[in-house]
Amino acid sequence: MENKIKIEVPVMADRVSQGKSPEYLFWVGSAGAFDDRYKQVSRAFIKVLQYLEIDYAVLGTEESSSGDVVRRTGNEMLFQMQALMNIDIFNTYEVKKILTCDPHAYNTFKNEYPDLGGNYEVIHHTRFLYDQIKKGRLKANHSFFKGKKLVYHDPCYLGRANGEYKAPRKVLDSLGMKRVEMSRNKSFALCCGAGGGQMFKEAEKGDKEIFIERTEEAISTGADIIASACPYCMVMLTDGLKYKNSEDKIKIYDIAELIAMSLDL
Repeated sequence: MENKIKIEVPVMADRVSQGKSPEYLFWVGSAGAFDDRYKQVSRAFIKVLQYLEIDYAVLGTEESSSGDVVRRTGNEMLFQMQALMNIDIFNTYEVKKILTCDPHAYNTFKNEYPDLGGNYEVIHHTRFLYDQIKKGRLKANHSFFKGKKLVYHDPCYLGRANGEYKAPRKVLDSLGMKRVEMSRNKSFALCCGAGGGQMFKEAEKGDKEIFIERTEEAISTGADIIASACPYCMVMLTDGLKYKNSEDKIKIYDIAELIAMSLDL
């Protein structure tokens, strides 16, 4: 995809030193900053933010980890250390609204930071995009994906953990593709297999890994595109397509990428 928008990412410290207070903090997350595949998602979403002229900034080198993984794997002390450090940084910059593409960070900031004194309006990027569509500020080009069939995989920490099923589907429907569902979807959707720290440990004994079964469900729909809204899901389903030798037949994209592509950004 040719870069039509020059990416210029504002840093919170620089903006504040200029006497400005950005409306949103965009939390990039570890995957969005370090994983080569998910860096593309960060770039796509930033292009959309710039297209919409959204007043935002990132923490840059001040961004650490949300603490989600260490809490899930049982290191409560490290979680609280990370969370309190983040809360101190957020409060220093008077952060009120946090945008993120990561449902795990979203869940942690929204549901767990308040217990430690961190109260913010936390918005997952699918809800943000849906709100912009409702306001008439985002209008996808239907011709870009003409004739394509799409299936959406529900991330656990966006769906079951936080009940967000409508926004991602509405955003995808705005693209003009035929959208189909897997047999297990919404509150019954099968996990990609990476949450709860499973991404970072060896597979346990069993007949089949979860990500392979979920990939098979997606392939069985006959979709041309799998839409994701989580960095972990992106990794697992990408690996699943490779395992099934289907990466040339089916493409996986984050919802932010699909929106950016439809706008030719």
